[in-house]
Amino acid sequence: MRAFVFTAAVLAVTPALAQTPDAAPIVAAERAFAADAPSMGIAGSFNKWSVPDAILIAGGTVQRIGEVYPDGPRPADEPLLEWWPNFAGIARSGDMGFTTGGVAVNGRRTGHYFTIWKKQPDGSWKWVYDGGSGASAAEVPGPDSEPVILPPGPELLQVVESLDRPPPPLPPDRAMTAVRAREAELARAAATDQKAAHLAAMADNGRLYVAPRPPAIGREAFAEALSDWPATFRFGPTEGGGQSQYGDLVWTYGPAAWARDGQDRTGHYVRLWQRQEGGWKIVLAQLIPAPPPPSSPPPPPAGG
Repeated sequence: MRAFVFTAAVLAVTPALAQTPDAAPIVAAERAFAADAPSMGIAGSFNKWSVPDAILIAGGTVQRIGEVYPDGPRPADEPLLEWWPNFAGIARSGDMGFTTGGVAVNGRRTGHYFTIWKKQPDGSWKWVYDGGSGASAAEVPGPDSEPVILPPGPELLQVVESLDRPPPPLPPDRAMTAVRAREAELARAAATDQKAAHLAAMADNGRLYVAPRPPAIGREAFAEALSDWPATFRFGPTEGGGQSQYGDLVWTYGPAAWARDGQDRTGHYVRLWQRQEGGWKIVLAQLIPAPPPPSSPPPPPAGG
């Protein structure tokens, strides 16, 4: 007799879900994080709200929080850094989420941040990744607005075809493994046509950051923004990231290389994937360029 049934093995690795969790605590944590910056300074607030091994991508490299913001006296000339959430979401398991939104330095809007949050054993929220994009924040809603909340993906339905044979065990990192495969597909396609590759991978309700444009939202905006990127990218394998306990949200980062105006450039991609009805889709993508290489000095004059 053949049937489709939920199995004890699946239930053992899939958290029970009483209801869809609320992203409000993550939004509140982001706002509290931002509110601490004026009084504590940038380093003080960043360290307070991060896990000890949190990462940032700065200066073209992946660095730990202590490398970018070491403890020490607050600089007297430190600029006023402000940010606020415009888009946020949480995994079905309620253990991981994100926010992204506008950034202002000394009152001038300069770009967007993107933060991945993880719930800690004591119930508090700490960030594990924080990064920025030069996508314009000039016209996005301001600090007093409420962020758009990403709807959760469908519930995971694990089935087997026979009551007589138990399913194989599911590895804890099954979602990351699946997304790594999707990243590899995207990399192969982007090596010949990055626009088509990204359009195939983006979720309809996702956001794409292509500086200096504002965040692209919707299929038409994706296509227009992607036309501003080089025709091809060389994306390296996923170097890191994380997944929710339920396996419906996965974030990744890795190396990227491209050519612009005849000059080779490098940087990192950062993506947030959500398992949706049509499979794994990107709900947020950003590219963080490394500083451009210094220009070669002119040759010395003859005899000099």
